[in-house]
Amino acid sequence: MAAAFILFEYRLGMTRLYSHPQAHGLWYLGVSYGLTLLLQDAYFYFTHRLFHHPILFPWFHQGHHRARYHNPWTSFAFDPLEAIVQALFLVGIIFTIPIHFITLIAVLATMTIWAVVNHLGLNYLPTSFPHHWLGKWVIGPVHHSIHHRNYKVHYGLYFTFWDKLLKTQDPDYEKQLETHLVHEVK
Repeated sequence: MAAAFILFEYRLGMTRLYSHPQAHGLWYLGVSYGLTLLLQDAYFYFTHRLFHHPILFPWFHQGHHRARYHNPWTSFAFDPLEAIVQALFLVGIIFTIPIHFITLIAVLATMTIWAVVNHLGLNYLPTSFPHHWLGKWVIGPVHHSIHHRNYKVHYGLYFTFWDKLLKTQDPDYEKQLETHLVHEVK
């Protein structure tokens, strides 16, 4: 439904979507991709955290948490209201910043792949990655697995920035990460 709305608005010339890569320069494809991921991560963090409020949880997010030990299919388990709220981000972004169709598809692909990987339950990232300077800022399967066991921590989508800044990062995350990696290597 959101895709149909986006295409309808594009045909009316009402969006900032564009189809010619040179319209803003090739460099802008990467910039708009990165910017969209950062904005989507912020949007997701705040809506996800809001959905965990006891009044909203049964209506917006309980379906996703039915699986305490999740699997790749869990990444697609959205309550209808949550799906609508999350779709509103992409609807909003096409009216906000110039974005190429390929960039929009890349964001959708990244979101889907990231969600599936983070619901695998196992850490398929290299063992050294979470300890790398970049790895400390990126959410991986272990980070998200902790969220499924403890609803009061780890609300981000791609990055740990908001969890760290707003103190929703599990204080024992590093220890749990070490324990998980030791079990994984054995």
